[in-house]
Amino acid sequence: MLIKTIIKTIGVGALMAATASAASLYDIPLKDIDGKATSLKAYQGRVLLIVNVASRCGYTPQYQPLEAVYRKYKDQGLVVLGFPSNDFGGQEPGTPEEIKSFCSGKYDVTFPLFEKLKVRGGPDQHPLYAALTGKDSPFPGEVQWNFGKFLISRDGKIVARFPSADRPDSPPVVKAIETALAAK
Repeated sequence: MLIKTIIKTIGVGALMAATASAASLYDIPLKDIDGKATSLKAYQGRVLLIVNVASRCGYTPQYQPLEAVYRKYKDQGLVVLGFPSNDFGGQEPGTPEEIKSFCSGKYDVTFPLFEKLKVRGGPDQHPLYAALTGKDSPFPGEVQWNFGKFLISRDGKIVARFPSADRPDSPPVVKAIETALAAK
């Protein structure tokens, strides 16, 4: 509700500019899958794997290795964060309840899920993805499809980016996760 009020008052562009200048990714307003206002502050000091997810995509089976990686490394400080998006081929048309049910029922997902958002550039792009993909990112450029991955270090820096085809349990992704976890 607060975001809608801000958008109506100052407009999407101003909101994006304000959040782009936020001190860190941790300050960007988000909503969890249940619609509760939150941010990444709850995960500060942890390694984050941010993934745009969808339930009807050829990459949807990646929920299984995402969950496996989360369970394997969560006690060392990794958190996988799923951000549903309907930006690519309408492959995430579900309601929050349908998304939660699908993820828990089919893939036993226990990692945090957030409200569906826009990951592609343009006036409706969510500020989180504007920060992840914008010109000030070490890995700028549009998200190309569902299950794109961004690895965030314990100090909130974007340290790696992986395309959809890179499975979460592939050697390059696992090596990047382990390297980020080892850095204290």
